[in-house]
Amino acid sequence: MDSIRISAGKALRPGTTVTAKGVYFSVFSRNAKKVFLDLYSSPEDAMPYHTIELNPETNRTGDLWHVFVEGLKPGDLYLYRVDGPFTPGRGHRFDKNQSLFDPRAKAFSEGSVFKYMLPGKDKYMEKYPKCVIVDDEDYDWEDDKPLSIPLEKSIIYEMHVKGFTASPSSEVEHPGTYRGVIEKIPYLQSLGVSAVELLPVMEFDEYENTNVNPRTGARMKNYWGYSTIGFFAPKCSYASDRSPGGCVREFKDMVKALHNAGIEVLLDVVFNHTAEGNENGISLNFRGFDNSIFYHLVHDHKEYYMNYSGCGNAVNANHPVVQDFIMDCLHYWVLEMHVDGFRFDLASELTRDENGFPSDIAPLTKRISEDSILRNTKIIAEPWDCGGAYQIGNFPGGRWCEWNDHYRDGIRRFIRGDEHTSNEAATRIAGSNDLYALSGRGPIHSINFVTAHDGFTLNDLVTYNSKHNEDNGEENRDGNDNNLSYNYGYEGPVINPKIEKVRTRQIKNFFTTLLISQGTPMFVAGDEVRRTQNGNNNAYCQDNELSWFNWDDVKNNSTMFDFVQKLITLRSQHPVFQRRNFFGGAATSQFDNPPDISWFNFDGTVPDWKKMNRYLGFRLGGKANGLPRDDNDFFVAMNMDIHDLTITIPKPSAGRTWYRAIDTSIENKTSILLGGDEETLNSQEHYVILANSILVLISK
Repeated sequence: MDSIRISAGKALRPGTTVTAKGVYFSVFSRNAKKVFLDLYSSPEDAMPYHTIELNPETNRTGDLWHVFVEGLKPGDLYLYRVDGPFTPGRGHRFDKNQSLFDPRAKAFSEGSVFKYMLPGKDKYMEKYPKCVIVDDEDYDWEDDKPLSIPLEKSIIYEMHVKGFTASPSSEVEHPGTYRGVIEKIPYLQSLGVSAVELLPVMEFDEYENTNVNPRTGARMKNYWGYSTIGFFAPKCSYASDRSPGGCVREFKDMVKALHNAGIEVLLDVVFNHTAEGNENGISLNFRGFDNSIFYHLVHDHKEYYMNYSGCGNAVNANHPVVQDFIMDCLHYWVLEMHVDGFRFDLASELTRDENGFPSDIAPLTKRISEDSILRNTKIIAEPWDCGGAYQIGNFPGGRWCEWNDHYRDGIRRFIRGDEHTSNEAATRIAGSNDLYALSGRGPIHSINFVTAHDGFTLNDLVTYNSKHNEDNGEENRDGNDNNLSYNYGYEGPVINPKIEKVRTRQIKNFFTTLLISQGTPMFVAGDEVRRTQNGNNNAYCQDNELSWFNWDDVKNNSTMFDFVQKLITLRSQHPVFQRRNFFGGAATSQFDNPPDISWFNFDGTVPDWKKMNRYLGFRLGGKANGLPRDDNDFFVAMNMDIHDLTITIPKPSAGRTWYRAIDTSIENKTSILLGGDEETLNSQEHYVILANSILVLISK
C-alpha cells in the first residue's frame, strides 16, 4: 500500500497503459454511478489489498472512468466492481458486489469462474481469475511481421491449440500448449500447409459446461472455447508458463516460430456473443459495465436478451461503442500479437443493426474490410447465424472470404454418389461463380471445405451413417442430423477389407477434389491421417482423447499422409489450381492451346448437363489467360458411380503427352506420382476408371 500513489489519470484508450512510473487504467461505462478498482497481491487472494474508488467528478471524462496508479508494474493483478442502477426492465444490471474483468485485459491469471462456485464469496474468490497488467513493449519480436501469403496460395489447417499436442502420443515436452505447437512445427512444414486456423484462443472458461458424461460420470467441458470472456487475452491454460502474463509471451513465441517456418496464424474469433449468457447468466464484464449498450435486448422487455447466437445473448456489434471495441481488439491482435487474419464465428450476427435486423450495409463489417491496419489481413466470415440470417455469397462489407457450405454439401453429395449432383459439383470445383461473381469477388473468396471442427471428421464421414454423441450428456439430441455421410455397409470401424478399401478411396477422393478445386482450401487437423471421433459430430465438450490429435495415426496411416502431402505439393506448384479470377472458357491466342477449362462427358463429347450423373471430366488449360505464368495442362476424370467406367481421354496439346499423376483407386503410394515420376500414357485414348475414383493427368 505504501508503494503506490493514486492520481486522477486521463481518458486514454480503454484498458491499461504501462509507463515507467506506473499504470493508467481506463474503462467505459455510460450509466455507472461509481467504479471501484480492486488491486490484488497474488492470484490466490480472496480479497484485494487495496480498493480505489473512482470519483465521477475527478476520475471521469465523458463515458470513460480513469485513474493512474504509480508504483504498479507488469504482472500486477486487478479487478473492477461497478455500482449503478439494477433495473433489468430498462437494461441495467449493475452490482457493486460483483467482481468484473476488464473487457480489455491482456491476460488473466490461472483460475476458473465456474469450477469453484462455492458458498461464501471469500472462498469463491480464491479461485477467481484476476486481470494481469501486461507491457507489450517488453518482447523482442526480432524482424517478425505477418506473412501476407496470397489467398490463392493459401492452404488452411484448422486446429485446436490444446488438442493438437495434448495426447501422450504427441511425445512433446509441453503437451497441450503454445509451446507444444512449436514443437510440432516440423510436422506442419512437412505437410505443406500455409496457415493454421486456431479454434478460439481468447480467454474462456472451459468449466462453464455442467453436463456429465453418462457413461463415465466425468464432467464435460467447453473444449472448443466458443464462449469468450477476455477478448484481448490469450488463454492462460494453453501456456506452459502459468505465471501472470506468461501466456502472452508464449503465444507470441508460437506466432514468431510459425512465421519463421512460413506458416500464417489465423484466429477463430467469437464476437457474436459472450460467456455471460441470458437473463439467468452471470456478470463477468460487459453486463456489469453497461449491459444496455453491449447486448441486443428485447425492445419492450429489456430484462430479456435476443439470442441470434444460440448461446443466450447477442452482441450489439454495430453500436458505435461496441464497434470501437471490436476494431481495437482486432488491431491489438494484428499489431501486438502479429496474427495474420481472422475467421469470424456466426459472422451474420455482426451485420445486424441496433434493432437486430441483418443489414446489407452493416457498418462494422464494412469498417473491418476497409480498415487501414487490417487491410492485408485475411478476413473470413461464417456467413450465417442462429437467428435465421444466411448471407452466403453476399456477406456485406467488400473483400470478405466466406466459409462455403454449398461447397461442403455439394461435394459430399457428389462423392457419395447421389443422383444428378454433377452440375452442382462442377460449379463448386470451378470456384462457385454463382455465389461470388456478382459481388465482384473471385474464387479465392470461397473457403472450400468438406469438414470442419463442427461435424464429422473426414474418416467418420465415410464410416458412420448417423451421429453418435451419447457421451456428450445430451441424449444424442445435439449435433447435426444431416451429415450427408455414408458408412459403405457397416456402422463404425471394420475389419472387412472390401469396406475399408472403399472408405480409404473416398477419403482420397475428398482430398483430391478439395485441392484441385478453385478457391481457398481448408481442412481439419488429423483428417490427413484419418483421425476419428468415433462418430461424434459435436465434440465441443470432449476435452480428452476423443478430440485430441492421436499421433499414432501418423504412423498407422502414413500412406494417406503421403497422399495428402503430395496433393498439397501438386496444388502449390501449379497456378492452374490457384486462379484469382473465374474461368472464361475462351482459348488463348495460340491455336494449339485449349481453353482455360473444357468439360467432357465420359465418351469425350461435350456434356449434356441435364443428363450428367455421377461423372465429371474437365481439362484445365495451362496457357490460358488469367494465370501468372505458363503451366501444364491437366485432365481430371471423376467417376462416383458404383460401376467401373471406360472414358475417352481428350487429345493433349500439340507436342505434349498425357502422364498419370493421380489415380485414387491405386492402394499404395503410387496412387499419386510427382516430380518426374508420373506414368506416361503414350498414345492411349481410353482409360478404365474404377468405381468411386478420380483420375488426374498432367501434360508434358
